[in-house]
Amino acid sequence: MASSFSRILSSKRQIGILSLVGGSVTAGYLLQHRDHVSAGMPVRRVYPSSAEYPDLRKHNNCMASNLTPAIYTKLSNKVTPNGYTLDQAIQTGVDNPGHPFIKTVGMVAGDEETYEVFAELLDPIIKERHNGYDPKVMKHPTDLDSSKIQSGNFDDRYVLSSRVRTGRSIRGLSLPPACTRAERREVERVAVDALAGLKDDLTGRYYSLTEMTDKEQQQLIDDHFLFDKPVSPLLTCAGMARDWPDARGIWHNNDKTFLIWINEEDHTRVISMEKGGNMKRVFDRFCRGLKEVERLIQEKGWEFMWNEKLGYILTCPSNLGTGLRAGVHVKLPLLGKDIRFSKILDNLRLQKRGTGGVDTAAVGGTFDISNLDRLGQSEVQLVQTVIDGVNYLIECEKRLEKGQDIKVPAPLKQK
Repeated sequence: MASSFSRILSSKRQIGILSLVGGSVTAGYLLQHRDHVSAGMPVRRVYPSSAEYPDLRKHNNCMASNLTPAIYTKLSNKVTPNGYTLDQAIQTGVDNPGHPFIKTVGMVAGDEETYEVFAELLDPIIKERHNGYDPKVMKHPTDLDSSKIQSGNFDDRYVLSSRVRTGRSIRGLSLPPACTRAERREVERVAVDALAGLKDDLTGRYYSLTEMTDKEQQQLIDDHFLFDKPVSPLLTCAGMARDWPDARGIWHNNDKTFLIWINEEDHTRVISMEKGGNMKRVFDRFCRGLKEVERLIQEKGWEFMWNEKLGYILTCPSNLGTGLRAGVHVKLPLLGKDIRFSKILDNLRLQKRGTGGVDTAAVGGTFDISNLDRLGQSEVQLVQTVIDGVNYLIECEKRLEKGQDIKVPAPLKQK
């Protein structure tokens, strides 16, 4: 079985041909051959691997911390069935040494099989990035039952907006760092076909980046929906901006509370959001939408990438498992200036960003607070962690408003 799979998918050209034959036919073949994955044909090299080993002496990322000459020698000649190599996977980490105080991952997946063929390097990277989660012996729980959420309706005087996002990848097609143009267009076709079947409050429309009018583009910018061409070296060095904007687009429901990006960093990026503090309602819509999209995709013979060790498979190892980031924009002007703020967040397993996203400053004491973990806990567990943690932060802010003292909570026990 494994050798047959390797022969059929040993080149990018062959999988592209399979995609063009018909989505359901391609998916059907691929899904029947997932029991075991073997590497494709070895990479042919003129020079020995020792001569090719990258200079990582000034690097601060997870890849550089775990890639040794011995591991490089062992893996550098391997290739996934779709043709993705170790050097392609680590290129973003080689080109971007990282920040002395911010440790990035430094490696991306080109397809689902990347996580199997290069497991000897990726497993320790995942363990370092995900708070000790060991893919060799641990299993990831998935739970999209929003009825289990307790509380989840924040004080609107403090929480300005609530948002839950994740990603989903379509099995059998290469991920954005390595996909061909045909594969990228197939992702768009499969996703848009499925989204057209959404009903009731999830009914909406797709906007192609290549076909939208100036008016539509401006409206999407005003709604803060439009994503731009990747300019971060972390993304461009990973190959995610190729052929831009071919086969990229944005879908949203008529209420503008359920949004899906297509072919940005992942095949799809799914977002549920609304103004105010009703995180429970946002998460309920998130779960309903995800389940319905998956059902519609399965009707056409496709499915999402998922396994019991890593959960949902996405491009960056940092987003494995749930891929979930549940966040709120919350006003904490007093707590935000308190020297204990960072420690409180750490103990609650939360992280802060500015309202403009990663590496932006908080404006007016308003922070983007979200879950720190992705892998090893379910969606329900992570959203509940955010709800409980944000309620604690709000209570701290209220106490400071009254001139009362606050306490640093004990570190949250991992479930």
